[in-house]
Amino acid sequence: MPELIRVEHLTKIYYLGEVQVPALKGVDLTIEAGECVAIMGASGSGKSTFMNILGCLDRPTQGKYFLEEKDVSGMSRDELAQIRNQKIGFVFQNFNLLGRTSALENVELPLYYRQDHSSRDRHRAAMEALATVGLQAREHHLPSQLSGGQQQRVAIARALVNQPSLILADEPTGNLDTRTSVEIMAILQKLNQESRITIILVTHEPDIARYAGRHVVFRDGKVIQDEKIQPRQAADDLAELPAAAEGGIS
Repeated sequence: MPELIRVEHLTKIYYLGEVQVPALKGVDLTIEAGECVAIMGASGSGKSTFMNILGCLDRPTQGKYFLEEKDVSGMSRDELAQIRNQKIGFVFQNFNLLGRTSALENVELPLYYRQDHSSRDRHRAAMEALATVGLQAREHHLPSQLSGGQQQRVAIARALVNQPSLILADEPTGNLDTRTSVEIMAILQKLNQESRITIILVTHEPDIARYAGRHVVFRDGKVIQDEKIQPRQAADDLAELPAAAEGGIS
């Protein structure tokens, strides 16, 4: 598969007054298009800083970050915003949905920054994304009218609506129970395996990481482990779990 991400000697230093706090210490890593990668490590290991740089939310202090062979590490703020909008979808632990906005409108939001999308285009793309995560019948519901699992599905649909080449998921199951967590991972696996979207997820849960085909472990700002595994299939595990209660969290 072609290379999607390459980082070279990636370093990030934060400054607390005159004190230097190194978060990343010369990370070298390549991720191919179509991979599903779990980023792991203890709090303070550098994994969140690494994800912020991959998501063009932060810049490295030193080193290079290439996305689809383009060096984005030195791009302007506007250029980084364009990359985020066109190339990257984000899924967060707390869903980050607008509370007074319907599921459909939440999913449409990224398309408002696209001048090539009319209101009809936005509606069609958002409905397609909601259908992909099984929520096409809930498009008019507010987040407060949805379960946690359904809210995370809306967040995944929002991440999908721009047809990104990369989805970054930061603890996507951190606020969900076991069955709902597996359901969310089944959706992400399906997107990865059928649509070939590259998935990179931060997780501290080994049970969630097992659904990724590659584990990258950080410690003290460095990669200490990088291995490929045979991932478990979330859809298979779902069949062995008790069904969700009616009106519950699925």
